[in-house]
Amino acid sequence: MIKRFHVLYVGQVELDNIGLKGTPADARRYDNERLSAPFFVARDVAQLMDELGFYALWTAEHHFQREGYECLPNLIQLGLWLATQTQRLKFGCAFNILPMWHPIRLAEDYAMADIVTDGRVIMGVGRGYHSREVETFDAPVIDQAANRELFEEQIDLLLQCFNEEAFSHHGKRYDCPPAVDYRGYQLTEQARFSPGAIGTGDGSTHSSCHSILSRARSGRVQR
Repeated sequence: MIKRFHVLYVGQVELDNIGLKGTPADARRYDNERLSAPFFVARDVAQLMDELGFYALWTAEHHFQREGYECLPNLIQLGLWLATQTQRLKFGCAFNILPMWHPIRLAEDYAMADIVTDGRVIMGVGRGYHSREVETFDAPVIDQAANRELFEEQIDLLLQCFNEEAFSHHGKRYDCPPAVDYRGYQLTEQARFSPGAIGTGDGSTHSSCHSILSRARSGRVQR
């Protein structure tokens, strides 16, 4: 029996002149008022879902889409705001594109969101596929091998943030902590800054993260 119902909203504007003979995608331009409208649509959808007993609203991270298709650039911030506009609904991130983030910064953001919303923000990460988005943030995606290598190191570092009391990580892309003086001494470990489990409020996030890493290494995680 299905007990939990979810909705995915990618944050598109109300498009006009659509269809086969409509305005081509690369010719569409919308002003700031139209491009910010999806934030308030997300709020209205979330409030209705909350009233009807839905479990989670999922949204997608995208950038630079002046065509109006996907206009939600920061899912954690969105989830934090929507949590203040609702009572019980959870907010899933589908996905934070990890190559566009520093994994420690993302871990900190998720940890804070988990604490202040009492577990109502659900973590989700992916590798990305829009070249103008990922490459603009100085990360590879056209080179899929480089993208995957970066993603796997980031997942390893992200999991250490959530699972270890203190850790050090010295990989190809990240050096944590760096070999610099700090208040007169050298750091040897990065202190843990996050709760032991984040994302669902029921302690299930760790297994989900390990599943993500396993699927990435098997080639089944593409986004």
